[in-house]
Amino acid sequence: MKEFRKVHQYNVFCVNHPMQWALNEYLQKPDHYLELSAFYQEKRDYFLQQIKNSRLELIPAQGTYFQTASYKNITTEKDTDFALRLIKEKGLATIPVSVFNKDQKDELMLRFCFAKKKETLAKAAAIINSL
Repeated sequence: MKEFRKVHQYNVFCVNHPMQWALNEYLQKPDHYLELSAFYQEKRDYFLQQIKNSRLELIPAQGTYFQTASYKNITTEKDTDFALRLIKEKGLATIPVSVFNKDQKDELMLRFCFAKKKETLAKAAAIINSL
């Protein structure tokens, strides 16, 4: 516990000076942060449009750049197994939702990050639509 306290002391009270300067510069132009919501909504809407005919059941998403989806119409594999298979066989990285809950309860759901380039989202959608 002594070592944890030591790490906490330095992490909490030390600052990354160059990062503070960069953040200050970023915040000087309100368009940078005021347009973020529309920027990500456009990406989300594009991604959803591309996968609307897939066999995924989409869960409404707001305030995030992750789209959660049920894949129960595709397979009943454990989410961590399915996520690994998608990486190995299709080159598609997803996030299994069970890793976020205490008991690793598996409800056959994955998260997809849509904070990507349009070309990347189109490639991901083609893979998703082929499942």
